[in-house]
Amino acid sequence: MEPLINLDPGKCIRCYACVRSCPVKAIRLQIAGGYPEVNNDRCIGCGECVLVCHPGAIQYRSSIDDAKALFASGEKIAAILSPSISSEFDDISDHRKFVTMIKALGVSYVNEESFAVDLMAYRYLSLLNDFKGRYYITSIDPIVVNYVEKYHPNLVGNLAPLISPMLAMAKVVRTVYGKDVKVIYIGPEIASKNEALRIEGDAKVDVVLTFKELRQLFADYNIDESNLEFSDFDSPLSYKGSLYPLRNGFAQAADMDENLLSASMVIVEGKKNMVDAVREFDEKIKTIQRHFCITFGNGLEGPGTTKRGNRWYKEHQVIKYANKRLQNFFRVEWYDDLQRFLELDLSRSFVINDQRLPVPTADKIKKILADLGKSEEDALGCLECGYESCRDFAIDIANGLTIPELCISYAMKNTQAYEQSIHDLNEKLAQTRKSLKESEQKTIVEKETAVQASELTNAMLEKLRSGVVIVDHVLKIVKANATFTSILGDEAEQINEVIPGLVGADLNRLLPANVITLFSYVLTENETIENRDIRIGDNLINVSIFPIVKGKVAGGIIRDMRAPEVQRAEVIFRITDVIDRNLEMVQKIGFLLGEGATDIERMLNSIIEFYKGEIKKK
Repeated sequence: MEPLINLDPGKCIRCYACVRSCPVKAIRLQIAGGYPEVNNDRCIGCGECVLVCHPGAIQYRSSIDDAKALFASGEKIAAILSPSISSEFDDISDHRKFVTMIKALGVSYVNEESFAVDLMAYRYLSLLNDFKGRYYITSIDPIVVNYVEKYHPNLVGNLAPLISPMLAMAKVVRTVYGKDVKVIYIGPEIASKNEALRIEGDAKVDVVLTFKELRQLFADYNIDESNLEFSDFDSPLSYKGSLYPLRNGFAQAADMDENLLSASMVIVEGKKNMVDAVREFDEKIKTIQRHFCITFGNGLEGPGTTKRGNRWYKEHQVIKYANKRLQNFFRVEWYDDLQRFLELDLSRSFVINDQRLPVPTADKIKKILADLGKSEEDALGCLECGYESCRDFAIDIANGLTIPELCISYAMKNTQAYEQSIHDLNEKLAQTRKSLKESEQKTIVEKETAVQASELTNAMLEKLRSGVVIVDHVLKIVKANATFTSILGDEAEQINEVIPGLVGADLNRLLPANVITLFSYVLTENETIENRDIRIGDNLINVSIFPIVKGKVAGGIIRDMRAPEVQRAEVIFRITDVIDRNLEMVQKIGFLLGEGATDIERMLNSIIEFYKGEIKKK
């Protein structure tokens, strides 16, 4: 079965009016700024959330399709009308036209719930007169029954063991028209939709329609009073039961004593009054010693109505309608019907459906109150959160039914702190933006400098007569100059045409394995190799390899020993090296060789000078 209450997030504007208005907190809010969640297990069907939801995000379960299916079934149908029709349908000129409009839907009989109000009022009068020490709470309102069963289950035994007027009238209708007749109830409340699902047998109601849904059906079937004749309600007819929508209408129907000094029943109506009355009954009934007639107050302005406000006008309409009905009233006939149906079994039982949550520890409540900026002495708050006290609010926060942000003062303090944090953040962002701009300018300068340095380095590398190559950790070429390409020969030149600068080329394909081994060694051991002569076929090259970034980048300098300038420079270098290494030895044997050592040194120096002169000529 579809839940009684549904919330459409697509229409919800997150005003949280529904959260604040629910008398039993069946609508939970877990995240600040999140969407409310309806818990239908905790719901008592009062419809307060529907009434306060102006965007229409919260809707009750529709029975229109069920009613249409019943109209099309060909079954005999009896419609039971709440006496609140006089306040809702004041736009219809005569109630007799209204009866005809309902029959035009496909209904066989149209009856007043008011007769069942008369009937149940007298049953209550009999119950209270036969007092045996137990005080009762009336069970005429399904909202009150739900509230007691779920939130005061210890009082289930104090609910009067009698069915509601709607169920009683269904039983009357089936007694009159047969057990196979289908029953539709039409009224202002939505709790009756779930109440009808609880009862089987003769008291069963097949479909419950609200006044709003009835208007929709009139529109769907193009039914208008201007095209219809008069038709009266089917019997049995009511007496004072038509006053039922008024606060004391039920007591009036049974002519109960309403004298404040002698009355045995307290009459209570309204959301807050219902909660307070049940609590006081629970706590103080031994002192109060009266029965309680409690209704939520949806008779005139329930969630199933289309017109809100004008309370006194609506009461006037109810009284006016009742007076009009009584002008041609046959009391004897009514009394005979009343005595006949008082013999029906109108009893019922109730089921405990405990939805109470555990009370948190005192320390936890104290901590939450402190977080809210409240103290345990704050018995009453501003009531804007929908709770009677800050302590009640703290208890539901602990139980996960609401959040601290629903507290106006807490939200204001957080907003102020948030605004300050935003201000501070804006200042930090401004400073960061300034720093970023300065950094950006610095980066641009550094980038330009790096480009210039790169261009200069590239130019210098291209001018070198030695081959230069830089490789990464997998021996892929990062940079190589033209001399390196020319030293390697035709294959490298061909690769260079496809890959300029050999960037990304595999060094393994360009150099022999013994040279590759040297590069791998330098990358692995982070050590430099200098002046290794390596023969490649008929060619001789000189290789020096050095690490640039440990384990990641290495560079190599390769010289072609066949080049004349390299040969001369190398001869000079190596002769100089020979002189340096042998000079010490010559000096040691100088004493033995005498002037011979000087002649050898002079000869060697002349050779060096000769080669130096040759280089300068070039």
